Amino acid sequence: MKSLLFPSPADALRRLLWLAIAMVGASWWLAGSATGQTAATRTAFVLTIDGAIGPASADYFKRGLAKARDAGAAAVVLQIDTPGGLDTSMREIIREILASPLPVLSYVAPSGARAASAGTYILYASHVAAMAPGTNLGAATPVQIGGGGMPLPGQPAEEPRKADKADESASAPAGDGATRSPRRGSSAMEAKVTNDAVAYIRSLAELHGRNADWAEAAVRDAASLAAEAALERNVIDMVATSIADLLEKAHGREVRLGEARLTLDTKGLAIERLDPDWRSRLLGAITNPNLALILMLVGIYGLIFEFMNPGALVPGTVGAICLLLGLYALSALPVNYVGAALLLLGIALMVAEAFTPSLGVLGIGGVIAFVFGAMLLFDADAPGFGVSLPLVGGIALASLGLTMLIVRLALKSRRSRVVTGAEALVGTEGRVLDWRGRAGHVFAMGERWAADGPADLQPGQAVRITAVHGLQVTVEPTTAAYPTPQTP
Repeated sequence: MKSLLFPSPADALRRLLWLAIAMVGASWWLAGSATGQTAATRTAFVLTIDGAIGPASADYFKRGLAKARDAGAAAVVLQIDTPGGLDTSMREIIREILASPLPVLSYVAPSGARAASAGTYILYASHVAAMAPGTNLGAATPVQIGGGGMPLPGQPAEEPRKADKADESASAPAGDGATRSPRRGSSAMEAKVTNDAVAYIRSLAELHGRNADWAEAAVRDAASLAAEAALERNVIDMVATSIADLLEKAHGREVRLGEARLTLDTKGLAIERLDPDWRSRLLGAITNPNLALILMLVGIYGLIFEFMNPGALVPGTVGAICLLLGLYALSALPVNYVGAALLLLGIALMVAEAFTPSLGVLGIGGVIAFVFGAMLLFDADAPGFGVSLPLVGGIALASLGLTMLIVRLALKSRRSRVVTGAEALVGTEGRVLDWRGRAGHVFAMGERWAADGPADLQPGQAVRITAVHGLQVTVEPTTAAYPTPQTP
């Protein structure tokens, strides 16, 4: 017992040695288990962009990429089906791809999908570009807002051009599967925007060794390609029938990841889809220009009704929430400040019509300003980011109807008899309380008034008020007879 409590130095050293061996063995076993578990659960996160590319898409991709990085994913697959979108959101997504520590494999799918306009830029920026059979990409010409700018030196602003062989060949489908539209008359502003877009997409193409000349044609001539033709022209890296097929074909490819070269190890990766959460769906909903416009109107009118009826609470609460959501949406969207000013002016004029009836002048002017403001509100012509004409027309008609109703009520009120104030006493009937000479007191509208009038009036006689002079009224007799009222 004593030897157990107080072992000899040799026994103590032997015990420490066995303890160290046991700890090393446990550590090796745990490390092997963790490595095996990591190898068994290597995943590829799948993000999806379905629809127009906007602030919600950029936020969803950014947070999805961060989640994949934190989870230790081996790769990220970006499944695309988009008609295009906002330039600012597209560039934000591309910046995230270029700075990503994980390889991003963009995949245009399913069959029938497209990567048009902004989608083409994202496809060129990705480490691996793939398409499903029956898909297409291209038509990446930037859309200019409004009319043309100043003409280029030596070129008319709108010079009609005769059709020639070059135009016919540009308009006709090319033999390689590309389709091109004729060149448009160019202005200085269009040239600046187009040249910037060309330089941007060429730099992305050269970064990953893809066809830079066709990329330029996609911008300048709105050229488009089907999947097989894009593969032949070295626009994309592969055609895959599914995400699993994409990962299988991408295995062993060497890609440029930042300043380094990386050989992809995507064979046998588990696929984990990361669908948009409630935040992304909410952001996508409120950044819809039509809903943003409705939220702004509900918010402004809600606050107006709250100021008109203090203490109602419901209009003010709902209006404040809608107004804040609308302002958040406007902060995320490209807003034209002239359009916003016209919109606010129109709402202010329509509200002023309710408080200061002008027989429709303010109201109709407000409707006109509102329509022009709504049409110019968003400085973008990208698919999915325009204001709906039926919505603007419906709101304008409703506002015009409200204006006409206010005008009708104002006219009706103008023709109606006054029922309050001193003017309301004129024409009111009452009864004589007491009378002496040409003066006395009458009872009218529940009150006792000093009065003057004919000398032959008797207490209890019915009279009619013909004029009001301060706190005294002038009366005349009527044919009706009333009993003498009891004076309090």
